[in-house]
Amino acid sequence: MNALLAAQTAFCVLVLFVAGLFVATFERLSNRPLGFSEHVLVIDASASKEQPMEIWMQVADRLRETPGVQCVSLAGWPLLSRNRWTVDVRVPGHAVEARSPYFLDVSPGFFETMRIGLVDGRDFRRGDVPPRLKGSTQPLSGAGIVNEAFARTYFNGQNPVGRSVNVRIDKDLAAPMEIVGYVRDAVYYDVREPMHPTVYVPMLNKEHNTLLVHTAGDPLALAPIVRRAVSEVRPDFRLINIQPQSNFLRWQMLRERLLAALSLFFAIVALVLAVIGLYGVLNYSVTQRRREIGIRMALGACSAHVVRRVTTDMAGMFYLGSAIGVVGGLASGRFIESLLFEVKATDPGSVAAPILILAGAAVLAALPPAIRAVRIDPAQTLRSE
Repeated sequence: MNALLAAQTAFCVLVLFVAGLFVATFERLSNRPLGFSEHVLVIDASASKEQPMEIWMQVADRLRETPGVQCVSLAGWPLLSRNRWTVDVRVPGHAVEARSPYFLDVSPGFFETMRIGLVDGRDFRRGDVPPRLKGSTQPLSGAGIVNEAFARTYFNGQNPVGRSVNVRIDKDLAAPMEIVGYVRDAVYYDVREPMHPTVYVPMLNKEHNTLLVHTAGDPLALAPIVRRAVSEVRPDFRLINIQPQSNFLRWQMLRERLLAALSLFFAIVALVLAVIGLYGVLNYSVTQRRREIGIRMALGACSAHVVRRVTTDMAGMFYLGSAIGVVGGLASGRFIESLLFEVKATDPGSVAAPILILAGAAVLAALPPAIRAVRIDPAQTLRSE
């Protein structure tokens, strides 16, 4: 019975340990600063053929007139949509980085719409163009806006506004890009990855685009109004998908949410079973030792001594099981390390939490049998003998 109690305790500590890691991961990801506002309605729009930027801006201008709309802009795709575009960048006097920066084509007003702070410089203006090629051999300069991670990586954290870098357009050709703005970091591709160097460039003619609408109220509440407004300006445009920006974070955290919920459920089940087991063992021990307890109390044993005698065996099995459970938890941490975020199995809190939770539950489980033990009537026990 004692061996089963130790095994049950070890299993409970192990499950609580793993559940604590998954719950902490979900909590840290949920509260991670993204660097942009999620109070945005995202609209995937598609035209029958490539449209000049002026047409897309006409649609954005019409949406700005809609009641409840604060800002409107365009982007190649939404942040956190698991789309990315990487291009090699060469900075004079700086070695080529192993990982290329992310690029995103955006319209004027993108940073205001997404609430990404402008550190220095300016936003894009209508008429700005990205670095590109004329024909197939002549590079043409363009404008770009970079984030803080780009400045840290390529300029040692110095203000990059006014500097020029070379952007690879083709295999052997690069076009100069003047940095006209410098913005705060924002998560681009994956909520788990650290802030990555990012370059925002002006938009050119496109067939597909993403409209970003920052609203005063619930973004989805404006979806029908926005749909009608777009059809008034461009009835030939198809709105493929309309959703809030927060959906992208929710989808990216689906695995973490499921792991946290399932592990928490099994941890609660294991804790309840452990409490029942501890209570059952201690209650059985009190019943079996009723005669011994009565005699000891008749000879002058105090209540504290009786409780200590009754719980000694259970406490020993609890300590043994807890130690085994912690060792198992630390060992399992290596296998689930890739699923964790900003939390380690070796953190003191990760180790202490399951033991403290189970210890509190064990005290509650031990209270009824302990109270029953100290209430044994010594006189009645002696008369029965």
